[in-house]
Amino acid sequence: MTETAPDLLYSEAEEDLRAAVRSLLADRTDTPAALARAESDTPYDPRLWQALGAEMGLAGLLVPEKLGGQGAGHREAAVVLEEIGRSVAPVPYLTSSVIATETLLGLDTEVSEVAALVAELASGRRTAALAVPFSQGPDSLRPRGGLDGIVRTVADAATADVLLVPTGQGLYVVEAAEAALAPLTPLDLTRPLADVVLDGARGTLLADADHGRAAVRRGLLAGAGLLASEQLGVAEWCLTETVAYTRDRKQFNRPVGSFQALKHRMAQLWLEVVSARAAARNAADALATGSPDASLAVAVAQAYCSRVAVHAAEECVQLHGGLGMTWEHPAHLYLKRAKSAQNALGSAGEHRAAVAELVGLPGPA
Repeated sequence: MTETAPDLLYSEAEEDLRAAVRSLLADRTDTPAALARAESDTPYDPRLWQALGAEMGLAGLLVPEKLGGQGAGHREAAVVLEEIGRSVAPVPYLTSSVIATETLLGLDTEVSEVAALVAELASGRRTAALAVPFSQGPDSLRPRGGLDGIVRTVADAATADVLLVPTGQGLYVVEAAEAALAPLTPLDLTRPLADVVLDGARGTLLADADHGRAAVRRGLLAGAGLLASEQLGVAEWCLTETVAYTRDRKQFNRPVGSFQALKHRMAQLWLEVVSARAAARNAADALATGSPDASLAVAVAQAYCSRVAVHAAEECVQLHGGLGMTWEHPAHLYLKRAKSAQNALGSAGEHRAAVAELVGLPGPA
């Protein structure tokens, strides 16, 4: 039996989607606005989310049409996340429209509470956050005993309408107003973190422990796989901006980009970005097709793309010289997004260990 090779090219529909998302984000997320919002107490732009999630219908890309969504897939969601990474847009797309939505889709959608919540997330009217630490990888979940205690460093909890809480009894949905939130100061000011205090919170049980655990793993796996596309978008912006700057910036009456040492650095970075694109696209395609190798594709993508995004952002800051070190230049936003994402949904080391296990290599001594 011949296996079909994954299709890593973008379709015409995907390119059209990219153009529409890029146009919207270019209009709504210029650098002064992004910096001003990063310094405020409301890092997310509700009007941008309304336009992106509800008006364009992107919040429901992963949701089947019968449940109120667009009936698209992970490849299309990956394109959206590439553009979000390219603009470091302050929206809860990864946490609500990917991780929380995929978790709910892993449950029995014939259950009225599940179907209603999926439809609300797909419409963009409400957002959800999975109440696990943002560093949590797909394969190391240890559900808490019940609806009590504190969940540390939950991404987007402070802006979510509902929380999905995995426990030893099963997966609960809890209205965010039922929990006490302690906002944290994250490295990436465009993606808020908070500790969630659940003592006394009331919730609705959506699934038992086994089904809930499987659904949460599905959500985290999709999140890790598509986070690679966001990291790709960060790396592509950094490479493009660095090449443009070194072409225009002159020293000794020559563009600094013409010096051989810098040519080599940018050529190496270009090779890394191209490879990252292949890895991210492979992960998105594997998730979209339900490939049995999806776990391996996601682990490879995360292990590689997280490093490339950080390297691209570091080169962007350094090769912009003194300009790259200023608050007014957006390079630091990309470095912070890349560095925080490197430790999200499982570290690169955890994903490398997963790759070794999945291909049957011995683990570390």
